[in-house]
Amino acid sequence: MQDAVPAQEILDFFRHGFEHTAWRLETRREYAADQGTEEYRQFLQGVAPPRDEDGPWFVNAREQTGCGKRIERVRLVDEPATDGQRYLLATTPDNLAAGEDIRFMTRATAAELGLPDFDFWLFDSRVLARFNWSDASRRMELTTDLEEVVSACQARDAAWHHAIRYAEFKTRVRSPM
Repeated sequence: MQDAVPAQEILDFFRHGFEHTAWRLETRREYAADQGTEEYRQFLQGVAPPRDEDGPWFVNAREQTGCGKRIERVRLVDEPATDGQRYLLATTPDNLAAGEDIRFMTRATAAELGLPDFDFWLFDSRVLARFNWSDASRRMELTTDLEEVVSACQARDAAWHHAIRYAEFKTRVRSPM
């Protein structure tokens, strides 16, 4: 299977696209979806992001994890963390409250482990959704190619083993605010 899903439709994919696990590697230093918001601009001015537990992503994550599904991520962070990475650290509690398990790793550790330098989701260890950020349509390219999926599973296992839980990691990084 090789298919493409516009990135803005990812929420629909999360409602119906996996049965057991959704795992993500987040490698980017900044995300345009965050940078384009007033909340992000205020964050850069020192205003803490408001809690957003009722947004569509969080409502769906609670529904999915409430059914026993797992949603997990490893986020790479530079030393020092970029503004975008500090923003994600500041907003992580909303994801955790929705049932996600998000862990963190320095970019240096990821490089030592030979992790990929691109963002992806891995669904049920059988579907790889690789983000194409360079395309103006910003889409996820879906594949079930065995070699690509196995490589993503290996990256997931290495990253998850070495990643640090949020509560511990946030004490190692300059304040998100």
